[in-house]
Amino acid sequence: MLHPRVRLALMAFGTIALLAIAGFVIFSDPRSGDATATVTGGFTGSIRPVAPAADFTLRDQDGRRASVAALRGAPVVVSFMYTTCRDDCPTMTQQIRGALDDLGRDVPVVAVSVDPANDTPARARAFIARQQMTGRMRFLLGDAAQLQRVWRAFGIQPQERGREHSASVVLLDAGGVARVAFPVDQLTPEALAHDLRVLKGQS
Repeated sequence: MLHPRVRLALMAFGTIALLAIAGFVIFSDPRSGDATATVTGGFTGSIRPVAPAADFTLRDQDGRRASVAALRGAPVVVSFMYTTCRDDCPTMTQQIRGALDDLGRDVPVVAVSVDPANDTPARARAFIARQQMTGRMRFLLGDAAQLQRVWRAFGIQPQERGREHSASVVLLDAGGVARVAFPVDQLTPEALAHDLRVLKGQS
């Protein structure tokens, strides 16, 4: 007969082993993604903290007023870019373009400048044309004071000497509330299209 202490130790070890096996099954089971989706509301991107609806008005690359309030009623893609960027910004734009192609329809897409000193209407138009997003994306410009309010509302670090900007894409729901965010290293056309469909289904 086993000593009581030995028997207790074996029981404890067995319990730990069972918990470990259960954890492995949960996290390795492909169906476990459904449980995660339920917790996060079905989104693949990062859930944004609860905040008031976005509300700002800027001028786009053609000098037209662009108000996010006027875009309510459907999901909106908001990105933060600068026109002379050669890595993250073109990458984000192409991922957004791929998501729109995946959806089979366009949704409003705006890029907010993070480098007001160097972003000009001509450079914004050239950037959009290079990315083959003419007519599908608006590049919003302004002075530092105007843009600072937008950066602060979305928690964005602007482009500065020796300091890279926050390269991220944010999805607004039909009410203008920022619901989901994708840092550039987690952004894919498939994930973005998926979350746009979820938001559309909720509107």
